[in-house]
Amino acid sequence: MVTFIKLAWRNLWRNRRRTLITILAIVFAVVLAVLMKAINMGSYELMIDRMVSFSTGYVQVQDYRFDDEPSLDNTFYYDESLRNRILDSDHRIAEAAPRIETFMLAANEVATRGTMVLGVNPGLEHQFNEIKNYVSEGTFFDIGQNTAVIGRGLANRLELSVGDTLALIGQGRFGMSASGLFEISGLIDHPVIDMNNSIVYLPLDAAQELLSAEGYVTSVVVMIANERHTNAVASAIRGNLNDDELVVYTWPELLPEILDLMEMDLAVPRLLTVVLYIVIGFGFFGTILTMTMERLREFGVLLSVGMKRRYLSVVLFVETVLISSIGVAAGIILSYLILILIDPITLTGDAAQAVVDLGYDPIIPMSFAADQFYTQGLFVFFIAMVVFLFPLLKIKNLNILEAARS
Repeated sequence: MVTFIKLAWRNLWRNRRRTLITILAIVFAVVLAVLMKAINMGSYELMIDRMVSFSTGYVQVQDYRFDDEPSLDNTFYYDESLRNRILDSDHRIAEAAPRIETFMLAANEVATRGTMVLGVNPGLEHQFNEIKNYVSEGTFFDIGQNTAVIGRGLANRLELSVGDTLALIGQGRFGMSASGLFEISGLIDHPVIDMNNSIVYLPLDAAQELLSAEGYVTSVVVMIANERHTNAVASAIRGNLNDDELVVYTWPELLPEILDLMEMDLAVPRLLTVVLYIVIGFGFFGTILTMTMERLREFGVLLSVGMKRRYLSVVLFVETVLISSIGVAAGIILSYLILILIDPITLTGDAAQAVVDLGYDPIIPMSFAADQFYTQGLFVFFIAMVVFLFPLLKIKNLNILEAARS
């Protein structure tokens, strides 16, 4: 085998131009495939992170009845003991943020609106989604303050501003009447448009007192460093909690509609990727067809002096593996460097405004997920190997006399 590798390597560089053209074709294919994947997945990762960080979290702990009946009656008691059990479940858990969530009527002197009231720990919530960075007027409350921060869309509908009083009316735990007055300390331009038009943030202790649920929460969102660890972290928490009353959900289980939307939206990019691979395949085939026809005389001479067809096929196969491996490796390295240089792509003009109106930053981030590099590389490598079957079949059916005279 060492002899075959040496022969293959020498054959490659006997015609440097032909070899370099083939390698560059593979490099171009890998770079194009990775860039297309990175742009698509970067956008989806940003969307998922935005939706998940402001709603369910990547991993969430809640009462087993709450998902079917999201009522304050299905809250659970949260203390330091439970917090430590969650944090000790897996070293990849950064923090656990308790929340209490319900729907109430928000009112001013003349109008009411349905709102989502979210009681949070301001410090932990900011660690999770940098919520304080979206405050456009006033300030976000601190622990112990009895004030509210509301979405700008809701403030506009109720004609309220910083310093005004917001009335909240609803039902607390076990049917208790819940009503309270809160000074508005800040307005937030929430990045999720639906929440911007309906969200009211309260300090966790103030919300619990308002809802007659002291010490109780509706959920605990778990912060993890990487979305790819979601399932492993969720499994670890389940094993460590060992509580029949509490369940652990991952974000795909709580937000299946996002996955469905992504699957529908990915249909076109996947079709384009298939078309790209077809074009790449025909490009390879044209290069290899030319290369093979140029070497027919060489093959004929080698066979005529006694070289067995299977040995010649092995040498050619090793050439194929070497060319494909060099091209794929170079393509992965080059694509990674290009992604570093262009990440993120900043939008301008009408395109930027359209994205901002949807609640997102006017950028297109790149995904650096490891699997997109090696999977696209493997796909291109597989295409190259299939195309290179042509010269192998040509050798098998080669007429020595005709090839030697060509």
